[in-house]
Amino acid sequence: MSTPIHRTSTRQSAAVLTSASQRREGSRIGRTGSTSIRPTERGLLEMQSRAGNRAVTAAVQRARNTEEGSAAESGAAPAGAKKKKNYRDRIAALLDRFKKNLEPIDTFVKGFQTPTNAAFTQQAAVAANEGLKHSAAASGTSAASGNLLTEAAGTVVSGMDAYKNMKGAKQHETGAKHHTAKKKAKTKGTDAVVGATSSGSYSAAIAKEVTKVQKAADAAVASEASGIASASIGGIKGMRAAFRVGKAARKYNEVKKLGDPRVVHAGSLARLNESREQANWAAAEAYVALDAYWAHDGHEGQGRLEVVSEAVDAAWEAMGEARDAAETLQRAEKDVETLSTVQGYAKKKQLTKIGKETVGGAVGESTKAAAGVVTAVAAGTAGLASNPVGWGLAGAGAGLVLGVTLYKALRAATKRYEEVHHPERWAAKGETPEEAASRKESLQHALKFWKKVSKGERQAMAREIYALAAGPDVPGSGSTTAEMRESARALLRALKAGPAKHNLDPEAWAESLDDPSKKAGWLQEIAEQLASG
Repeated sequence: MSTPIHRTSTRQSAAVLTSASQRREGSRIGRTGSTSIRPTERGLLEMQSRAGNRAVTAAVQRARNTEEGSAAESGAAPAGAKKKKNYRDRIAALLDRFKKNLEPIDTFVKGFQTPTNAAFTQQAAVAANEGLKHSAAASGTSAASGNLLTEAAGTVVSGMDAYKNMKGAKQHETGAKHHTAKKKAKTKGTDAVVGATSSGSYSAAIAKEVTKVQKAADAAVASEASGIASASIGGIKGMRAAFRVGKAARKYNEVKKLGDPRVVHAGSLARLNESREQANWAAAEAYVALDAYWAHDGHEGQGRLEVVSEAVDAAWEAMGEARDAAETLQRAEKDVETLSTVQGYAKKKQLTKIGKETVGGAVGESTKAAAGVVTAVAAGTAGLASNPVGWGLAGAGAGLVLGVTLYKALRAATKRYEEVHHPERWAAKGETPEEAASRKESLQHALKFWKKVSKGERQAMAREIYALAAGPDVPGSGSTTAEMRESARALLRALKAGPAKHNLDPEAWAESLDDPSKKAGWLQEIAEQLASG
């Protein structure tokens, strides 16, 4: 019999942190003897600090419970029934879940608590209110600690993802899976570097706030160092966002150069329509000839039957050709509309990415960098006196970043809701959709912010593009015209999924599109390229 595991109560942990915070606050007030803070200001600052502590504790407990539940499930499985999961993957999954549980807290801290603390700090400097200054510094320490915890977890997860995808890129030396893994490895590696730099910046922010609380002599130096660090990381993130905007803009232009499929394929549709009309005329003439042979009296007996039989065969063949021509035209017209839809979707995704990166990254992070510069200059020239320009810029930058973050969160929640409430909307052709969930269940699924959308519009568009670009040996793509197939493959090249990106020559690249066994890799590659710049 196994020994029962006694888990630490989330409520008890939160209570310990809260009581400790209260003791520190009471001790600090006793030392300073200051009672100049207004009750509303003190209450707001204490509420921010305690809310952050409780939320972080709850996030840790949720992640711990999730891992314990997974371990229990794996332990209950029969020996050898499942392949033993790699420990690195388990750790990465735990850290990723932990980070995503912290992200809502991090968003609140960055968008509300940090700018509010800056405002109170500036007010305390103007009014020479030591009590308010110390309370703001204590709240700032709590905020920076939460930011550091989230950033550090994200850095580790990004580093592990980068390593995993580097191994995947080496395993798949060519093809769609190689490019997908290589691109992810590069992106996650950059995320890890930026995350490590951000962690250093938050550490400097903690040191700055601690020196204020302790009234250290080097508080001005710490404030200046924190401002420089904040400006540096803001500048790095701003430049990275600008680089992403440039990549998305280039991809948008490449897709736009392909032109409107309705115009590009107008000539081929006209030729197909002409072929259909000719086939219809041929069928009509064959039936006229059949009527004539049937009514002709020049042949009697066996000879007449042979002539009529040949006329019937000719009419039947002509009718089949007319039917095939009509189906080919109908399929081509439908494919043109599909290609127009997916090209429009690809352009819309890039424009959306440009907007988000511009507002939240290039502008928002650059504004925060400017706030860091002002903080550093103010600390170096006027001690701890805060400049209203500094916290104003910090608030503006945080507001932009918060707005983009909330937009992303709302969009993701909406997609998760539709994924289970309207599964038929983006279901694959020929596939029976899952049963629609109730409104309550759909709302619960929408709130699972740590889950990614797996059956949404982007995945559906990836299937449409692949169906048009795939070779005739792939089921469902045999009747696609050569012109339409080439246009779809031109779209793949514009989306940076061409032969050069896959380390393949054009012939081998085309063969990979004609291989049904590589369909899954292609679908993942196309979906990734639609999302990225």
